[in-house]
Amino acid sequence: MTTIPARLAQTTRVSRNPSERRMRVIDLYRDWIRAAPEVCTLYAINVSPQEIRHAIRQRFEQHRYVSDPRAIDVLLLKSQQDLQETLNCWKQTDHVLGILLETKQRPQKSFMQKFLEGRDEDAITPAASGVV
Repeated sequence: MTTIPARLAQTTRVSRNPSERRMRVIDLYRDWIRAAPEVCTLYAINVSPQEIRHAIRQRFEQHRYVSDPRAIDVLLLKSQQDLQETLNCWKQTDHVLGILLETKQRPQKSFMQKFLEGRDEDAITPAASGVV
């Protein structure tokens, strides 16, 4: 299988108004939903397209209430890049499963549990550790 790097490439754009931003989000969401069956076949994963669509929906719902226009444009850019990398087979199967199907939320620990472990995980978590 040959890879065409520019197949899904888009230039970086800044949304001019909220309606354009909303349309870009909807278009990107549709692209992800339409790509679910292709992701299943490309990576030969034992997951149905419906499960991938559900995981995609959850990722978009996580950022539903982001209101900063610049933050939305950055999230759009990162998600578009992720879609391009996924559909061009620039990822391993484990990357796809980890990004799409596993939740990033850790169970809440009390102060005493953190103290007994000897570290504070929240203090060492990088700020840019999220995916759409």
